[in-house]
Amino acid sequence: MPSRAAERQTTPLWESSSMPRFPKIESDLRVDVAIVGGGLTGLTAAYLLTKAGLTVALLERGRCCAVDTSHTTAHLTMVTDTLLAELVKRFGRDHAQAAWDAGLAALAQIDETIREHEIDCGFEWVDGYLHQPLGEDGDAGVEMFQAEAAAAIELGFDVSYVSDVPWLGGPGVRYDNQARFDPRRYLAALAGNLTGRGQIFELSDVQSFSASPLSLKANGNTVYCGDIIVATHNPVVGLASFFDASLFQTKLSLYTSYVVAGSVRKGTVPDALFWDSSRPYRYMRIEKQQGQDLVILGGEDHKTGQAADTSACYERLENTMKQMLDRVEMSHRWSGQVIETPDGLPYIGRTAEHQYSATGFGGNGMTFGTLGAMMAVDTILGKPNPWTDLFDPSRKALTRGLWRYVKENADYPYYMIRDRFAGPEARDLRSVTRGQGKILERHGTKVAAYRDESGATVVRSATCPHLGCLVAWNDAERTWDCPCHGSRFTPEGGVIAGPAESPLPDPS
Repeated sequence: MPSRAAERQTTPLWESSSMPRFPKIESDLRVDVAIVGGGLTGLTAAYLLTKAGLTVALLERGRCCAVDTSHTTAHLTMVTDTLLAELVKRFGRDHAQAAWDAGLAALAQIDETIREHEIDCGFEWVDGYLHQPLGEDGDAGVEMFQAEAAAAIELGFDVSYVSDVPWLGGPGVRYDNQARFDPRRYLAALAGNLTGRGQIFELSDVQSFSASPLSLKANGNTVYCGDIIVATHNPVVGLASFFDASLFQTKLSLYTSYVVAGSVRKGTVPDALFWDSSRPYRYMRIEKQQGQDLVILGGEDHKTGQAADTSACYERLENTMKQMLDRVEMSHRWSGQVIETPDGLPYIGRTAEHQYSATGFGGNGMTFGTLGAMMAVDTILGKPNPWTDLFDPSRKALTRGLWRYVKENADYPYYMIRDRFAGPEARDLRSVTRGQGKILERHGTKVAAYRDESGATVVRSATCPHLGCLVAWNDAERTWDCPCHGSRFTPEGGVIAGPAESPLPDPS
């Protein structure tokens, strides 16, 4: 008789979500951009390119969203596998902030797309928690958690140390404004919004690439193009030389990660992202379903092909789940692959003339995969991108010392909306000292609060009346400054310099 474990589904949860099917390529084509790979990175790039007016052909060897994208647990977070304090130590403050800002920019892109097309994909903003491993002593890791929270706060992220992580207990770090979703439902909607300029082909394996003329062949048909995006998770050689591609591959470490899932009564587990501080770490979230919640627990990572008993990996995860939850009905188990780099940052950028790749996402596949698409599209469209040097496979930026990346990239669209994803500097007017200004949140609205030397406070809307960006307090000049277009205001909100023509209004 088969065991109960053998009876469980071994296909990922997300594959129960419908995904449209697409034809094989059957004729030659000429497009602006050819994309190899039909997962999150490829479909996001196709969507963004067609939205910008370019023509696209996406070619997938099998079925779209059937491999790495569907084997995720779909955590959406800017928090990297490498601790922020460690990133600061390795690369400096600006590089570390840039890496996390990149994740937030990807979250902003996903949120914007879902809002624009009203995509029903279970997207929710939730808190994320880094916590101590299950069963570890209550005081273990306190200093590390406090240092990690302090590093994030110093760099302007909405993070706090917590002495008692919800549900799990013990010390940890809370990260506001992380998210979760169903990736296949999201990508099915993207595939249906290619504005008539994009074509998707499945069962269309790319067999060869040519630099002159720039093209690729699939199923015996040729796709001529101006640029190529390789979106295959573990990138194919493409136009790169065999030597360069082989050397690049030596910088990638492939790990298998395991996932189990089980049903519990609604509300049993908080709707949040959880991951512990062990190495390799375990990670958990819920997926809300009709009448119940599905708890998804992952971990037990090992180098791909280097575990003798892979069934034991599932068993350890299931035992952990049962320790955490008395009444859980196990239903799913699956595994996926993550790719790590030596320094903990992904490789995103040009790998040959007119060819772009993205890989090495670690545990941030959904965010860095989206970012990889955004960066490739920016380059193809001739737009500067703040993270081009940072994530370049050659890591040129990391040998030049620090750079004022925020200041140099303040006009990038992400920085015009960044404050939507950052929490208020303080929630209590009492925290504003004399001669100081702070952004506060009052009744769900961000306000610019100033306390003069006499102790009197002035509260104005934090929204610049020019184009709606949020102002920031300039401590040296004692002014409210708009980071988007340079408008400046007095502490009381009066206009000092345009383009704004009216003062900061009273908060509504």
